[in-house]
Amino acid sequence: MTDRGRTAEMLVDLVQLSHTTNLEALPRLVAERTASVGLHDSAMFLVDLQDKVMREVTGRGLDAGEGGEEVRVDGTLPGRAWQRVESIAESGTRQGRRRWWTPITDGVERLGVLRTDVAEGEQPQQVLSEVASVIALLLLSKRSFSDSYARLVRSAPMNVAAEMQTNLMPPPAYAGHNVTVGAVLEPAYDLGGDAFDFALAGTTLHLAVFDAMGHDTAAGITANVAVSACRNARRQGASLADASRWVERTLMEQFGARRYVTGILADLDTTTGVLTWINRGHHLPLLIRDQRGSTTLTCPPAGPMGTGLGLPITVCREQLQRGDRLVLYTDGVVEARDAEGNEFGRDRFVDFVLRHHSGHFTLHETLRRLMQAVLDHHPGPMDDDATVLLAEWRGGDQDVLVP
Repeated sequence: MTDRGRTAEMLVDLVQLSHTTNLEALPRLVAERTASVGLHDSAMFLVDLQDKVMREVTGRGLDAGEGGEEVRVDGTLPGRAWQRVESIAESGTRQGRRRWWTPITDGVERLGVLRTDVAEGEQPQQVLSEVASVIALLLLSKRSFSDSYARLVRSAPMNVAAEMQTNLMPPPAYAGHNVTVGAVLEPAYDLGGDAFDFALAGTTLHLAVFDAMGHDTAAGITANVAVSACRNARRQGASLADASRWVERTLMEQFGARRYVTGILADLDTTTGVLTWINRGHHLPLLIRDQRGSTTLTCPPAGPMGTGLGLPITVCREQLQRGDRLVLYTDGVVEARDAEGNEFGRDRFVDFVLRHHSGHFTLHETLRRLMQAVLDHHPGPMDDDATVLLAEWRGGDQDVLVP
């Protein structure tokens, strides 16, 4: 491999050339430029929406993946690299080179993996991490306007509600400002009325989860209106209570009293750990502290937004401790039933998070495994949407498991 100076020049060159490059041209551009610094046969793989498989970006076909390889997340070396967020080398060599798999991440959002062949005996982890970080930025710069990207990361046809929610919600992972946030939502291709939202403003982390009545396109539209109204209100400086009133008023203007959403709206001060929140007829949040179990946070409920019941809105407050995890969820998680009618349940839900969210797995890998456990528990299509939004407050500790 070459010296650090040439690697830095290559990365700058890669970024500059990418400005006028579409997704289809990225594979060739990345392979050519990385080969100049001793990273041969480079290829990018993107993970699908359900985090089950990763598909090679070849630049060919309507999904930019024609003729490419596909690897499973579970039970493969590339999948292990993606799950653990670390570069892993294969055991054998090819013509004096060893194959490496490196996670492609934007912060803690895991987009896929980078495959490269490196001269035997080299320890390229630092360079691979830097290259993968730049590639993540290049992919994100193309994702928002690339139908090819959207096709490649889908494994099934998507309904209209899911199409709306996918384009509405923020990325499923974030870390910074003393917090780590992760979210999962199923069924990914056949959504109804669930939605989550989070955003930062200064030192305040806004969190919300919504569950619209029904499981159809109308429910998806209702959830979209609710999230958009909530964002519109908070970006104009509205309080939590006023934001929920804004949502209610907007829904009633559009639908009368025929459509409504339940929800939790919360603000977390990322400096002090003070959580303020309101309950609009939704499942109560869970607070997980250390490994001792969970506490249900209580707050008098106001009515679901869109019903016009006029119930008083109570703003509740909780002081978090370093390492506390706040869990917002919808009923599809705990009410998923097995073939005998047994619910997945709150206790199993909490126990899963406690057992899996450890030093071995990131918060986001824990959520992926949790949702797979829910899907495995419920045979056949889901009866209702299942959403989990989990935020961990780290206090003044800036350490976070990222590559």
